[in-house]
Amino acid sequence: MLEWLLEQDKNLLVYLNSLGTETFDGFWLFITKQFNWIPVFALILYLAFKRLGWRHALLVVILISLLITLTDQTTNLFKNTVQRLRPLNNPEIAGYVRGFKYSASFSFFSGHASNSMACAFFLYHVLRPYLKYMGFIFLWPLIFAYSRIYLALHYPGDILSGFVWGIFTASLMLLLYRYLRDKLFPQQKENLDNPTNSEPISDR
Repeated sequence: MLEWLLEQDKNLLVYLNSLGTETFDGFWLFITKQFNWIPVFALILYLAFKRLGWRHALLVVILISLLITLTDQTTNLFKNTVQRLRPLNNPEIAGYVRGFKYSASFSFFSGHASNSMACAFFLYHVLRPYLKYMGFIFLWPLIFAYSRIYLALHYPGDILSGFVWGIFTASLMLLLYRYLRDKLFPQQKENLDNPTNSEPISDR
């Protein structure tokens, strides 16, 4: 069963990767770089500080830093334990895929997928009571992670597994966040239970 799933994973990667064209190569190479997403997160952080107040927002920033560290390091642990070759390094399919970025690290599972989903899931649950349309934040991990398939750096299974792991680590961090939030900012609990998504929270 596992061998069948792995084979289907390879076939799906080859198919999805084959849909790429030179016209869009530059776009996906731009998308896959974490640095190019900084303006999006700068906007989210600005809105977080505006709506939460600087003390509460600072707590969120600290916990996101811990979340990324936790997710990234555990992802690397999985990669070095499983040691699945990336598509471009896999001699079985390397000749059938288009790729432009080579990496010596392993493939299972995707750090881009796990880290981006962890951040998106965490921020969605933290900021949903304060900001409208937070659901759009999930476009980031979906687009970001798809770039890894387009560039033949990860299999679809690596992406899905990374998403699951990111949700898991974010759920753990949300438990810590809610404990600290209710302890440090009890006056905001009513706003969380009855959100309006319109007025900023006082930091006084």
